[in-house]
Amino acid sequence: MKSKIQKQKEIEIGEKLLKKSQNLIFVDFSGATMKDLTTLRSQLKKLNSQFKVVKKRLLKIVFQKLGIDFDATQFEAQAGTVFIPEKDLAEATSIVYKLFKEKEKQKAGFKILGGYDLTNKTFIDEQKMMFIGQLPKREVVLVQLLSAIVAPIRSILYILNEKSKRS
Repeated sequence: MKSKIQKQKEIEIGEKLLKKSQNLIFVDFSGATMKDLTTLRSQLKKLNSQFKVVKKRLLKIVFQKLGIDFDATQFEAQAGTVFIPEKDLAEATSIVYKLFKEKEKQKAGFKILGGYDLTNKTFIDEQKMMFIGQLPKREVVLVQLLSAIVAPIRSILYILNEKSKRS
């Protein structure tokens, strides 16, 4: 059991992280091993995101202090929070989703509980977070878009090139 001073420190840390963040992901980590959590933390660190286990009751206090109307105690499972400072929700969710899929195969209890968009002050449910986690990276989508735009032009150039060879 934590002392009052430890709880106050945890609330202060939670406030600092929340002030820097634009999005949050809530994760049930009950079936995850320490190795899984270390891997998750190191991958999220590359995105300047941070996975932190804060008691749901203390997280509720942090939300109230910052004027955010969200109750973290609604989750029945152990909830860890991913704090995402930049607009990298899709990439961070993708990392969490991959770990979830890996753990799902092992029948371990690790899942995405939901998310929270701090800029729009809206809760994102589990299904939407899973969908976001399955999206390809931004660079992949841009390459696909570019190739879709270039393909017709390339076909026309090929046809013109073949016609010039015949003439």
